[in-house]
Amino acid sequence: MSRAQVTFNGDAALAAIRAGALRGVRLGAEHLLQVSRTRVPIEEGTLERSGVVSVDESSLTAAVSFDTPYAVRQHEELDYRHDAGREAKYLEKPLREESDTINDIIAAQVRRSLG
Repeated sequence: MSRAQVTFNGDAALAAIRAGALRGVRLGAEHLLQVSRTRVPIEEGTLERSGVVSVDESSLTAAVSFDTPYAVRQHEELDYRHDAGREAKYLEKPLREESDTINDIIAAQVRRSLG
């Protein structure tokens, strides 16, 4: 009868999973920002350039935001006219449409961290 010894290092595995998840959350948010920038209303490009990703490492969460005095109004006002391909809900719509891709990005980074 042969024997095998298996050692499970749970702390290292959890640390690797967390690092992968953090990397995935950041990359997923960057993906959302990139897609949103293609839809943000544009006149001079100020709103588009104001987009940023913020990551809270302790909670493994990310936020994508646009920081101009009129960002919220441009996002919410459905009656404004925009150039072709540009629209209100420039952050909300891509989040819904890209959620599977974002989840795939996160999952891939977690898998990569364990490989």
